[in-house]
Amino acid sequence: MLKAREETRLGRLARFSYTRRRLVLVLWIIGLVVISVLSVKIGNKYANKFTSGNTESARAQNLLSSRFPQAAGDSADIVVHTTSPLSDPANQAGIAKLVSSLRGLPHVSSVAGPGVGPGENPTQVSPNGHTAYAVVQFDKISANLPLDSIKAVINTANRAAHPGFEVEEGGPPIDLVDFAVPGKSEGIGVGAAIIILLVAFGSVVAMGLPIIVALLGVGIDFGLLAIISHRLNVPTFGPELAAMIGIGVGIDYALFIVTRYRNALHDGLDPESAVVLSLTTSGRAVVFAGCTVVISLLGLMLMGTAFVVGLAVGAILAVVLVLAGTMTLLPALIGFFGRGIDKLRLFRQRKGHEAGKTTLAFRYSREIQRHPWFFGLVALVLLVILALPLFSMRQALTDDSNAPTTLTTRRAYDLLANGFGAGSNGPLVAAVDVPFGADLTALDRLATAFRSEPDVAAVVPPKMNAQQNAAVIIVLPKSAPEAAQTYSMVKDLRARVIPQAIQGSGLKVYLGGEEAGGIDFSTSMSKKLPLIIGLVVALSFLLLMVVFRSIAVPIKAAIMNMLSIGAAYGVIVAVFQWGWLGGFFGIGKVGPIDPWVPLFLFTILFGLSMDYEVFLLSRIREEWLKTGDSGLAVADGLSFTARVITAAAAIMVCVFGSFVIGDPLRVLKLFGLGLATAVFIDATLVRMVLVPATMELLGKANWWLPRWLDRILPHLDIEGGPEELTEEQEPEPAAP
Repeated sequence: MLKAREETRLGRLARFSYTRRRLVLVLWIIGLVVISVLSVKIGNKYANKFTSGNTESARAQNLLSSRFPQAAGDSADIVVHTTSPLSDPANQAGIAKLVSSLRGLPHVSSVAGPGVGPGENPTQVSPNGHTAYAVVQFDKISANLPLDSIKAVINTANRAAHPGFEVEEGGPPIDLVDFAVPGKSEGIGVGAAIIILLVAFGSVVAMGLPIIVALLGVGIDFGLLAIISHRLNVPTFGPELAAMIGIGVGIDYALFIVTRYRNALHDGLDPESAVVLSLTTSGRAVVFAGCTVVISLLGLMLMGTAFVVGLAVGAILAVVLVLAGTMTLLPALIGFFGRGIDKLRLFRQRKGHEAGKTTLAFRYSREIQRHPWFFGLVALVLLVILALPLFSMRQALTDDSNAPTTLTTRRAYDLLANGFGAGSNGPLVAAVDVPFGADLTALDRLATAFRSEPDVAAVVPPKMNAQQNAAVIIVLPKSAPEAAQTYSMVKDLRARVIPQAIQGSGLKVYLGGEEAGGIDFSTSMSKKLPLIIGLVVALSFLLLMVVFRSIAVPIKAAIMNMLSIGAAYGVIVAVFQWGWLGGFFGIGKVGPIDPWVPLFLFTILFGLSMDYEVFLLSRIREEWLKTGDSGLAVADGLSFTARVITAAAAIMVCVFGSFVIGDPLRVLKLFGLGLATAVFIDATLVRMVLVPATMELLGKANWWLPRWLDRILPHLDIEGGPEELTEEQEPEPAAP
């Protein structure tokens, strides 16, 4: 057990928050206001920079930045599509006026227009004569560009549009503006959570407390993430991903505390004692569960990839803030209502701790235990079937063709693809280091070698810098940026074409660009993935072994968590890569799975699965210690926790699922579906079928631990024994 003085810390925190509730509430409100004002004042630097360490594509970018400073920033494409031929004088005048208006805008270093005039490029006019594009070169990368400067380019370009003269904008800088539009996902998820909490509690007041705690914590996280983005690489969808996780776990954690508090009131405790009891018992389980999620997310730090670290920090902050709110703000809010937490009832709820054998969950568990092999095998087969598609998962960075057609970046992508071929949306950049005395004729040989490749659509001739020590060659693939054909071509160019063309010349060539960067990133992720998974699973195994004093329990938990995560992977592959039910989920186009998504999903889901494992098994172990009857302990534990775990899981499914239907971004839809699927599977097939079935089969072996290991392991009781409480002995309440 934890030392008594350590055990009472949560109790003292609960009493302080309850008695000084006005101070605690004011401090939280001040924190929200200060962080929000500060974040608005300094703005944010969200950027979709999906790069990976010292890779070849990164070296290409570094060479361009140092040798071609005028092209060191990101560029945007201004795409024009006309109903009449571009050669018409009116269209020529419109394009010339558009290009002229873009030059001289803040942070625009140059504009390369389509055509044959000075500074223009005839290859920027489509063969059909109806589509052309201008390249706007910024003097900074997207992350360092003020949004106002990007918006100035967009607004200037849009003013040139008129009937028969369509103008759309694409490229990384435009993504910052396009994807900065907030979705409606959070509102949908919170609305669904309100309904579930009303059903669970039957009281408007009890329902409102978890919602307030979660929203306040996530609100502060939004402000902190904007500030942190000045130092860390946080993608544009980072705040929404943090909100998805923060709202889900925040409502869940507060739900467990409010449940314990209401039952303590029903058993006769006064409000202050009930608050202390709730945090000293269920509060400790919540803290432990939150720590498991944070520990899982910390594993992402080992990736060493800037944007993954940025996403992980945002998610960790969300969990920590809602956890802090559950431990301090929630007791304070409860203090304002006291026994009035059950006011504004919509319907009557049962009180007290009714006998476990009368509940549906108890009878259901007993039925599972009577036929453990049958139910266990059925659940296992279903999980395996759901997981099968993951073996055909193709990982690649997705392009703008996956964006909704309401965004200008998607429309620009389609215009370029129709006019110039899909590969025009993802040019490859061969950055050439030209040392003194190198054979410059090798540059032409290299360009010719590129043109001879069947998967190359066009090659822009080599361009030297002013110092004559570097060159750049643009290669346009025939296939789309995310296509498997493009990935194969990049690997072949690097391994065969480039080395043969420059052999003996002294040149050094680094093939970069978005697709090359995607390949480098995927390779880096795949190398580190086993390490991250192994570390998270091993650490979780040790924590569960210490808590539950068992070898079988953590092994079973790890296997079941992996099964539920594998099933979630299978579902997202079937929907997003194969297109099954794509129309139902609002998936407009099938495509690969972004390479960082499986790892991020794994760390989040493993932590969330541990939450339910802890809440369920802690109660089962408590019953086991009381009775010594493994089967009865499982049935009783399930009967006491089934309802609250079901409500918590339903809330998470709704919050995560809302991002599938309420957000236009494909990556957030993917995350939402993956998380919602895994939580649903975990709370149904795993917790309600596999757990009772396997624990029935294992019997007393569930709680076997070698004596020598029991002596050396620390003792950690996450629920706290009644003897450690400052109040009288209090039985574990049933869910409301």
